[in-house]
Amino acid sequence: MKVQDKYTIVIGLEVHAQLQTQSKIYNSDSAAYGGLPNSHVSVITLAHPGTLPKLNRKAVEYAIKMGLACNSEISRYQIFDRKNYFYPDLPKGYQLTQDRTPICKGGFITITTKAGERNIPLNRIHIEEDAGKSIHLENEPDTLVDFNRSGVALIEIVTEPELRSSEEAAALLAEVRKVVRYLDICDGNMEEGSLRCDANVSLMLKDATVYGKKVEIKNMNSMRHVQRAVDFEVERQRAILESGGQIISETRTFDANTGETYGMRTKEELNDYRYFPDPDLSPLQISEEWLETVKASMPALPRELKEKFIATYKLPVYDASLLTQSKELAQYFETACTFTTNYKAVSNWLMGPVKSYLNETNQEADKLPVSPQKLARVIELIDFGKVNFATASQKLFPEMLANPQLEPAELAQKLNLIQDSNQDSLLPVVEQILNEFPQKVEEYKKGKKNILTMFMGEAMKRTKGKADPKLINELFLQKLN
Repeated sequence: MKVQDKYTIVIGLEVHAQLQTQSKIYNSDSAAYGGLPNSHVSVITLAHPGTLPKLNRKAVEYAIKMGLACNSEISRYQIFDRKNYFYPDLPKGYQLTQDRTPICKGGFITITTKAGERNIPLNRIHIEEDAGKSIHLENEPDTLVDFNRSGVALIEIVTEPELRSSEEAAALLAEVRKVVRYLDICDGNMEEGSLRCDANVSLMLKDATVYGKKVEIKNMNSMRHVQRAVDFEVERQRAILESGGQIISETRTFDANTGETYGMRTKEELNDYRYFPDPDLSPLQISEEWLETVKASMPALPRELKEKFIATYKLPVYDASLLTQSKELAQYFETACTFTTNYKAVSNWLMGPVKSYLNETNQEADKLPVSPQKLARVIELIDFGKVNFATASQKLFPEMLANPQLEPAELAQKLNLIQDSNQDSLLPVVEQILNEFPQKVEEYKKGKKNILTMFMGEAMKRTKGKADPKLINELFLQKLN
């Protein structure tokens, strides 16, 4: 019996996105990733007595952008709160965050899974500061602490407990990553910790009206890890419930090597954090003028572009979905389409040879050596029968990557790739092949039409791939029929 037959899986995500501000959220220390340990710190980061925080305006604007992208209500009046807990990497002994007045309330994120599209409601998006990093070296008795990350600006995107499978959880994290990158507010680099995810997981009987005890899985840094961790946790909780046991509300960690979750500590309750308004930060007021300015700076988002690609460029849904997976790829496509009207050919190139190259080199489309204009010129060469797609993708494109300053037509000529579209020179080749394979000709005439593929292959081999496939196909059909 599947878990879903007896239980409802209840999942809520808390996604932390590190904002791409140059300085930290409450002081001017560098927020850059890396650097020598404890080199991006000052007396404010280290919480020396008498130091005071000052809010980073850009962090607020980035948070508003995320709220607008998620159809959230933007709070016009906000206060900041102290969330008290004591870890070695939290110098103040509290985290500055937003409790009662999050900057963004409600909203939703649309996810796409095998079951189709679904809107996942959000509880809130709030601003807060990151903690430092504790480093536990193997076989060492001491813990090292790096405060470079302490005070870096974060937003936390909190969903309602409305996700119902590990697939939906992974899809939501992927959608958040895509949106923050389109907005240019977070680089979405999960390996570096710029985007991290906690998952709250519980099970409830199908006919129950009250949620089961939830378990929080902390700090997962990939869609795959989220999916694996949720799957393991669902099975672990099911086994406990089926054996008559009780779920303990606790915080657990996920080990990517074993694929299992492990208990860390019992779950804190809200009153354990002793939230209270921070007396050192003034209340934040968002004016209508400021809000309108941020709205005016919003870029086109993935779903808007997907609809545009389908309506304007007449692309299939599949193409439009893939091309809008990354902002850079979508921009490259639109730029290339200003130089050619063969929009489907641009899409085919980006989903084929270009995507293969980008995957191999782990780059985005804005780093592609071949410009959109030159890719359009390759498409033009194919459309005018100068080269065929196979030759262009396998021979011309690699040379263009190595020599991006050269024109495609110049390179094709230099490499002797310009195809033969002269009927007078191709007809003897066709006739010679048919004369050499009389038995195959008879088989074709008796109904084995796929033999034409063999004839075409033979012709391309004899012309070293330079024969115009369309013309050579027509010549074979003329002779055979």
